[in-house]
Amino acid sequence: MSLAVVTLKKGEGRFLKSGGLWVYDNEIATIMGSFVNGDIVLVHDFDGYPMGRGFINTNSKITVRMLTRDEHKEINEEFLRQRVRDAWEYRKKIVDTGSCRVIFGEADFLPGLVVDKFSDVLVVQSLALGIDRLKGTIIDALKEILAEDGIQIRGVYERSDAKVRRQEGMELTKGFIGEEFPTLVQIEENGVKYEVDIKDGQKTGFFLDQKYNRLAIQRLCKDAKVLDCFTHTGSFALNAGFAGAESVLGVDASETAVNQARRNAELNGLEGKVKFLCEDVFELLPELEEKGEKFDVVILDPPAFTKSRSSVKNAIKGYREINLRAMRLVKDGGFLATCSCSHFMTYELFTQTIGQAAKNVHKRLRQVEYRTQAPDHPILWSADESYYLKFYIFQVCNDR
Repeated sequence: MSLAVVTLKKGEGRFLKSGGLWVYDNEIATIMGSFVNGDIVLVHDFDGYPMGRGFINTNSKITVRMLTRDEHKEINEEFLRQRVRDAWEYRKKIVDTGSCRVIFGEADFLPGLVVDKFSDVLVVQSLALGIDRLKGTIIDALKEILAEDGIQIRGVYERSDAKVRRQEGMELTKGFIGEEFPTLVQIEENGVKYEVDIKDGQKTGFFLDQKYNRLAIQRLCKDAKVLDCFTHTGSFALNAGFAGAESVLGVDASETAVNQARRNAELNGLEGKVKFLCEDVFELLPELEEKGEKFDVVILDPPAFTKSRSSVKNAIKGYREINLRAMRLVKDGGFLATCSCSHFMTYELFTQTIGQAAKNVHKRLRQVEYRTQAPDHPILWSADESYYLKFYIFQVCNDR
């Protein structure tokens, strides 16, 4: 089968040559041969040097997403099965696989595909046209490979309802792949039980990337008074309660999330100790400050304040504001856990913003630790988009 050939302009493809997996529309000189969007193509440098194979979509600014650097590799069932096996073998070594991200797109060399495993259920998110055509083969391979380890998957649900699909010229879609099954799935992580709503929860239903960051705050929370902001379905708050906090207040603006968080508290027998409030965090923090409230531990786990480079300036203001407010609510010598899940809010920017907030409120920060996403969301060096979660724990001290 002859493949269409994408040839780069001279001096372009820097991202690709440094180890990235994307070819942008403005880097391409010519596309020779016939193809339809989603097809596998060959990529050549300006001088004809082979760069590998990937799938093409001229509707997208990311015109080619690479699958292999080997121009002779056939992208067939055997190739995809090996990619899936590699991904699963990696998780078995580095993470608790009871619930985990089994495939993380580019970082697992399967660009545009995310698969989360919640106990015996898979949730799939396909974000690129080429991988969308291959997802059936990939899911079948994954189910078979998991079965080899005695894991029988009872159902697969698709959550390809992210707006980014429109940039690929694709419709948003969600629903069962195969047999229907109950979409509330119970999981356990770090000893804490959760009911995960894979149908209507955010993204794939639960944020697995914070797994070990939630565990890291447990040791700070014994006998503590804890405030968990942007609690979503209560994960940090419940870890604090599980670790023996004296009292925990979790806050989120979503009534649906707060109701789910309350059910999760009941599931763990923590409803007496862990309370939830449906409020806007930006409005609540100044109110708590005015009342003279103080906490031993404050946790900030906000949604991404920026999803593009153009809105970074506003995001900086948002991060500075909540961190500044939170620092004022921490008792002298207490702890602040704070994070950003936006790829565009870089480590340097986030660090600088927290530093400015501390300076503004005359607090000294002692860094306890810096963490990123759990290793089942691997950071592939040179694929910058795979490094998105920044997580700090600080001791907050008054100026001495």
